[in-house]
Amino acid sequence: MDSQNSAAPSPGRSPGFASNPGHAVTVRPFDGVVTVSFSSAIIAASKNARVLSEAGHPDVFYIPFEDSYFDFLRRSATTSHCPFKGDASYWSVTAAGEARTDVMWAYENPYEEMLAIRDHGAFYPDKVRIEAVERSETDRPIP
Repeated sequence: MDSQNSAAPSPGRSPGFASNPGHAVTVRPFDGVVTVSFSSAIIAASKNARVLSEAGHPDVFYIPFEDSYFDFLRRSATTSHCPFKGDASYWSVTAAGEARTDVMWAYENPYEEMLAIRDHGAFYPDKVRIEAVERSETDRPIP
């Protein structure tokens, strides 16, 4: 193998981290409950959310697909690319007689370094209401 090929990322590896190894992106479990609502409908609720922290960006909650209510969400044609995470797909919401485009995004096939967010969706806080209650903030047990 020549030196040019050895410098290239292997398939499935992030070209962003390969060219910028000092960039920090971390994913950790959120110890509490995250609820996402639009209009008067809850469109996601999870005690298994993850928090993605990326240098230069606000933290983002990623909700497991199994805790998102796809009856309210429909895939849109919008896509985007992140050199650290991969290709993102987007979903729009319709609930309680209201609609909004591209409220959720997900990396369905993320790069190897970001597999922790596979099958999880994130929501734009300026398009939906996101409430995160840490376990320590509630006097009720979280089942």
